[in-house]
Amino acid sequence: MKKTFAAFVAVATIAGSLASTPASAQRGVAAGVAAGLIGGAIVGGAIASSRPAYGGPVYVEEAPYPACRMVRERFWDGYDWRYRRVEVCN
Repeated sequence: MKKTFAAFVAVATIAGSLASTPASAQRGVAAGVAAGLIGGAIVGGAIASSRPAYGGPVYVEEAPYPACRMVRERFWDGYDWRYRRVEVCN
């Protein structure tokens, strides 16, 4: 729905700029520059909203995890709770 609306706005903007009266030297350059900036912003916004910014999904094979890993284990030593690192293998 957004893509269709954006395309319609872009086409309407271009058609409107072509159908308008030609610029004359009496109006100066500022009117042409302002119209160009507004039209460019509308068309650029329509193009930018038609696709995701991140480029789409990427499928990557997951790295194999090692069979063993180090974990922290809490234990009671008779006086206080302490921590030690223990190797756990699957």
